[in-house]
Amino acid sequence: MKALFRTALPILLLTAFSACKKPQISQPNIIFILADDYGIMDTQAYAKKFTGIENHKMFYETPNIDRLMNEGVSFSQAYANQLCSPTRASILTGKYAARLGFTTAMPFRDTYYNQNMEVPEGYYAHDVLEHKDDIKIQQALTNGISNSAIPTGTEWDNGLDELTIAEALKDYNSAFIGKWHVGGFGAMGYQPGDNGFEALAWADAGGSRYFDWRDGWNNKSKNRFPNMPQDKWAFGDAGEKTGEDYLTDDLTAQALSYIDRQTENQEKPFFLYFSHFAVHSPIQAPKEDINYFESKDSKGWNGHEDATYAAMIKHLDMSVGAILDMLEEKGIAENTLVVFMSDNGGIDRKITPKGDGTDNAPFFGGKACVTEGGIRVPLIFRWKGQFQEGRWVDEVVDCTDIFPTLASAGGLDEKQLIKQQKLDGQSLLPLISDKYAGAYAKTTRYWHYPFNVIYNSPYDGLPLTPHSAIRDGDFKLIFDWYGRLHLYNIALDPFEKNDLAKANPEMTDKLFDKLINWLEENVDRRYWPSENPDYIAAEEARDTPFVNLYKESKTSTGL
Repeated sequence: MKALFRTALPILLLTAFSACKKPQISQPNIIFILADDYGIMDTQAYAKKFTGIENHKMFYETPNIDRLMNEGVSFSQAYANQLCSPTRASILTGKYAARLGFTTAMPFRDTYYNQNMEVPEGYYAHDVLEHKDDIKIQQALTNGISNSAIPTGTEWDNGLDELTIAEALKDYNSAFIGKWHVGGFGAMGYQPGDNGFEALAWADAGGSRYFDWRDGWNNKSKNRFPNMPQDKWAFGDAGEKTGEDYLTDDLTAQALSYIDRQTENQEKPFFLYFSHFAVHSPIQAPKEDINYFESKDSKGWNGHEDATYAAMIKHLDMSVGAILDMLEEKGIAENTLVVFMSDNGGIDRKITPKGDGTDNAPFFGGKACVTEGGIRVPLIFRWKGQFQEGRWVDEVVDCTDIFPTLASAGGLDEKQLIKQQKLDGQSLLPLISDKYAGAYAKTTRYWHYPFNVIYNSPYDGLPLTPHSAIRDGDFKLIFDWYGRLHLYNIALDPFEKNDLAKANPEMTDKLFDKLINWLEENVDRRYWPSENPDYIAAEEARDTPFVNLYKESKTSTGL
């Protein structure tokens, strides 16, 4: 990252004095940093919170994210979705992802739009035709499907047009950097620039190479989807050249450049949505950093032993530090709200087919699971002089709350937004500081994942089956559509060691009914799994037989 700091330092030194003289604008600047596949145990201060282990004994190093926590407010029970695109859809719109049809994250897939096919009645142009993994064992259920693009009001949207947080913050200069992955795999009219952002450097993909990525991002050829009804592929734009040869550092340099330009010519506040690809695969990092972690004595702590992954975390952490340093040097730290979050739980090496990634222990499971390891994520807010430093908030919150929180910080009427846009989230500001009126009253949240997945279930080690979940108060129910229910008191059992489904049938039934009712009212049936007509029960690899609990619940109620 040497070139990055060579670029940033002269800017910081030349502008520090003049920045101190600038009048403060009334609304805060907002920087929202979203990490990718970054587990809750990947940050040292979070790991210490849940294990009591001192930092020097840990393998990963996150001094700058720890600094952000020391200077801000951290949430111990913040939830994302089990995969990235659903979480990104929720952050941008303030709604549960499944309501929008975002049920999974995918590599490039065929849709009605990119195949230029007639859209069947009741479907959406950016619904995928099919999504499935190469699973060898019997599958009792057939996958649902997923939407791949947030509606923007184009002719393909049939009147649908979701308001994004950037569009809501009309008084802000809003910019986007990094991973998009909610634009229909490069569909024209659905990218950051079509959703209220100035698109600085971005790609509409799930992952990216960390070296030699620029030509791929700048590719406008329709070779991947030749039937797309558009002139060129709207996949991405690598943005300005920074001299950095590692993606995380390059995007950081572009973020610093944007902050510098906005500070020098600030007529209105800015909102920077900085969406890192780190630490999503491919697992790649500069050799010198890999060598450093290979030689660390603490390698292997808590199952953290991949030196390349640790080096990727280091560069993500350095990115956070570079941004915090620039805010200080520019004299705008006290007028800038900084938020850090991950889009889902870490890729847990115990359940991935290749055995790579991190380890979310003591939390159960990882990415693609609706257990805590798959959906509980770091969430940090820092606004110097406004929020108490070093504070933990233990209230349960989720990614739909980001939209109303940032909108409220930006001076918008949260209650009016929630009512007009039918948001599922609420502002977190009353939880963060007593300077804000109102109360956070949300007690229930939902997840839905209608796919058989090649990731191994943390329960039986076999490929994951479709799952949905509800957390209501202290209790969380996981509905495995294969026919199994799991109930946990998360307040008492955050690591999901004590399954209460059989011991507490009343709570199990209550939450199951509430979850099913929500699914029926909010999620279109094409996004549900269904029974597989080709399923051969006699060849089932699991120890327990398949039971259609949804069908049984309808029968038992006379429906």
